Order: sequence, then C-alpha cells, then structure tokens
Amino acid sequence: MKLVVVSGRSGSGKSSALHVLEDLGFYCVDNLPVALLPQLTLTLEHSSNRIDRVAVGIDARNVPENLLQVSTILRDIRNTGVNVEVVYLDARDDILLQRFHSTRRKHPLSGPGQSLHEAIASEARLLDPINLNATIRLDTSSFNIHQLREEFRNRIELIDTGSMALLFESFAYKQGVPVDADFVFDVRCLPNPHWIPELRELTGLDEPVAGYLSQQSLVQDFLGDLQNFLESWIRHCDSGDRSYLTVAFGCTGGQHRSVFICEQMAEHFRLLGYHLIQVRHRELSLS
Repeated sequence: MKLVVVSGRSGSGKSSALHVLEDLGFYCVDNLPVALLPQLTLTLEHSSNRIDRVAVGIDARNVPENLLQVSTILRDIRNTGVNVEVVYLDARDDILLQRFHSTRRKHPLSGPGQSLHEAIASEARLLDPINLNATIRLDTSSFNIHQLREEFRNRIELIDTGSMALLFESFAYKQGVPVDADFVFDVRCLPNPHWIPELRELTGLDEPVAGYLSQQSLVQDFLGDLQNFLESWIRHCDSGDRSYLTVAFGCTGGQHRSVFICEQMAEHFRLLGYHLIQVRHRELSLS
C-alpha cells in the first residue's frame, strides 16, 4: 500500500492537493485524527475491495498530544510494509493572510481570543511535528490554483516511480527564499548581467547571458565547487528514504545568475544519470 499524508497550514492548498490525488486514483480522507492512521491503513489493506493507494489530509484541528506522536505513528505504519510519503504545503505568512482576506474564510484556529495573524503562527507550531517528517515540501506562495495543481501532480507522478526526484529552482531574494528548499545557494557574488545594458532585458535562458556568464572565471570556479558539493550530499540523501529534494539558487532579481546556475546544475545531474529532474524558475513563471 502507498499512503500519502497531506498537511500544511490552512490556505496553503491542502484541499487542492487532495483533489489532485483523488484524480490520480487515490482513496482520499480529509481531516483524519492522526491517531487513527494505523487503523485506517489496516482496514483498507485488508478489506474485500483492497485499496492500494490512500491519501489522508491532516490539519491542526487534531489533538495536540497526538500530533506530537506523529513520528512514532508513521514509523509504526512503515514497519508494516506501507510506503509512506508525507507532503507538507506552506506559504509565506503575508500570502496566507492575503488569501484569507480575499476569500473571507474563517481560519480554523482564529476566534475571540486569537487574531488571524496569531492563528497562522500558532498553526505552524502545532504542525511542526508533521513538517519535520515531510518527505516533500512545497512552497505555494507564488502559485495560483491551476499552477498549484499542475506542480503537485508533477511531483506526485515523479515520486510514484520509486526513485528520488530533484527539483532545481531559481528565485529572487527580494521576493523571499522558497520555504520548501532543502539546499539554498546565494549566487549574488557572481558578475551581474543586469549592469550590461544589452543583457538587462534578457534572462539566464538566453544565449547572450549564458555566454557572458560562461566566460567568467569566477562563475566556472563557483560551478565546480557547487557540483562537487552537491554530488556528494545528494548521493547521501538518495541513500535515505527521501523521495524529493529541492535545490534553490537565489540572486537579486531571479532573472540572470540564478537562472543560469540552475540550468547548468540540472544539466550536470542529467549527465550523471539522474533522470527524475525538474527545473523551475520562480520569478520567470510569474512574468
């Protein structure tokens, strides 16, 4: 049996993620008490109509004491032979606030004694035990509903292969660091094509920018050091039980240096034989 646990703060897209899993043929249960997870998997696995793909949504309305036991609960389920993935969705606080204000929905933890801002912060603390057990983290801050469903579908389809997938992502520091990144590298130390007038309106995907950066000795030294580091540590991550790893590269505007380095690293790992590779340029996808 394959069990996908979907969690994350309210407004991050959990319901949309469960809808995607349902479309992919998963038996979906939302807002299940975490203490009932073992019984659910046992019941479904031994039912007359055996169910092999299950997705469960878990949120902060659980009993706090049970959430603290999530590591033990998941370990016990894995020990029965169930393949468990834990997906944690999140977004920046300001984005979550904006989403609640725009939909006028009530946060499940807000009330007379707790403001919306306080409820969002409280929810993060309550869900931290699940976040710590996540095998996939997805920052939905920059996604609309359609982009979220597409991105989530891509990730689930990749982990269904049973091998670890790599996501190389570029971003702009001025827009915030992706909360789902496992490794984050600052490339703002590299020569900036923005200051060359004929390159300013281009991106790291364009040949003139790529050519300029490729000719810089500092860029080549940086790439060599980065490749050696990631080759070693991605190999260690791949030997564990991880199914997804996100490597993020940030520069000032997310247009030139981070995009180029991201593309170079993705190509390097393709040549090393890693087949499950995605590339995402966060700021370019917003333009």
